Amino acid sequence: MSNHPIQTVSTSQDKYKVVLAIVAAVAGVAAYYMLVNQASYVRVAALVVGLLIAVVLASSSDAGREFFVFAKEAVRETKKVVWPARKEAGQITAVVFGFVLVMALFLWGADKLIGFLLYDVLLGWKK
Repeated sequence: MSNHPIQTVSTSQDKYKVVLAIVAAVAGVAAYYMLVNQASYVRVAALVVGLLIAVVLASSSDAGREFFVFAKEAVRETKKVVWPARKEAGQITAVVFGFVLVMALFLWGADKLIGFLLYDVLLGWKK
């Protein structure tokens, strides 16, 4: 007997929840832009309410819960990153700028050389 993992298929209720979450988020953004003549706190409140409703609806679906678990794990992983010191970052930036400058000069020279060989030498077109 084989042990195959069983993959559950999301229900139509979950799909409706995700669609409603998207609609709520779009409605919040649309309300923010449609309430131009209102006070700024009313516009921001409409946006925040729409986004909060979207988050609540999304978090109640399987896909939304999986997304929030993924987001928490991503934040946990970024905390493990060892960032370079300021001096190292400056040195790396200088190396990158130097390399870009050298490549720019090389490509400019290659372009001028190919242009000279093609137009002046091969085709005989004088500028």
